[in-house]
Parts: sequence; C-alpha cells; structure tokens
Amino acid sequence: MLVKLSTYNSWSDTQLLSSLTDGDKAAFDEIYERYWKKLYNECFKRLKNIEQVEELVQTVFIDLWEKRETKKIANIFAYLVTAVRYQVYMLYKKGKTLPHFEEPLEHMAQSYTGADTLFNEKEIRNYIAVWLALQPEKRGEIFKSRFIDEYTTKEISERMGISQKTVQNQILTSNASLKKFLEKILIMMTLM
Repeated sequence: MLVKLSTYNSWSDTQLLSSLTDGDKAAFDEIYERYWKKLYNECFKRLKNIEQVEELVQTVFIDLWEKRETKKIANIFAYLVTAVRYQVYMLYKKGKTLPHFEEPLEHMAQSYTGADTLFNEKEIRNYIAVWLALQPEKRGEIFKSRFIDEYTTKEISERMGISQKTVQNQILTSNASLKKFLEKILIMMTLM
C-alpha cells in the first residue's frame, strides 16, 4: 500500500479524479492530502473559528467522496475552493456566523488622562470630521451610518439600496483610510 500511495503523489489531478470516480480510496486520500491545507486557509481567512473551519472542510471532503460518481468535476482544486466558499456563504446566510472584520474605531477614540497624551477624544473627533469631509459621498454616508448612527451593515444596505457586501467593503476601505490618516496626523504632531 505504501508503494501505491507514493505513486499517487506524482499523479495529475485529472488522473486522481478519474480514479476517484471509480471509487479509488487512495486517490481520494491523495486529493485530501494535496488540498486540505489550502482549503483550511481559504476558510480560516473568512471565519477565524477553528472548529467551524475544520467542520466545514471535512463536510466538503465528505460530500466529494459520497457524490464522487455523480459529480462532473473538470478542475478539482477549483471545485473544492468553490465548495468551501459556498459552505462559508451558507453559514453567513443561516446566521450561524458573521464575516470577520476588525473592530472599527474602538481603539482609536479612547480618552486618556495621562499628561503625555497628544490627543484627547475631542481632537480625534475633529480629525475624523476632517477626514470624513475628504471621503467620497457614498463612503462618507456609509461610515456615518455605521459608526455615528450605529446601523448594522444589513440596515445600511437596505436603506441605501446596495448589497451588504458593498457596505462591508466600504467600511473596510474607510477603516484603512482613516487609520492611515490618523497615523499621518500623529507623526506630524510628534515632529512639531
């Protein structure tokens, strides 16, 4: 069996798929060994939950094995990645998990009482207002709705008539832009 397994690692994906369709367990094992880490990483980027990731990847491979005779797969890696992404989407849709995003602004607008603090909360709010004025209109509206009015991304998407993913992308872009803007302000203030 060891000799047989060692030959499988030199096989192409097409050869492995053909053998998998015929019920070859060793071909399945090779596909698993070849791709499970990549699928795990693909899934972990989105979920950040080890238990959910492990369960989801196992579900995809179980489905592959159980439906091996009926599935028409041209590219095994593309199929597996798509299956993992679909499973993640279904978790989001069922509400069992939410996309992992950074905690926005929670760490940026803290008020400190230390004498060596460069900014207080009011100064940071003023700089955020300046930054907000420089943003495209729709991005600024999404930012205000999320962080000032405290709407959820779903509520914002419904209110503005855009997809929730667009809202999430705009929030991520805003967070990165604001962080860079405040970093530049801090550097300027320390040089003065």
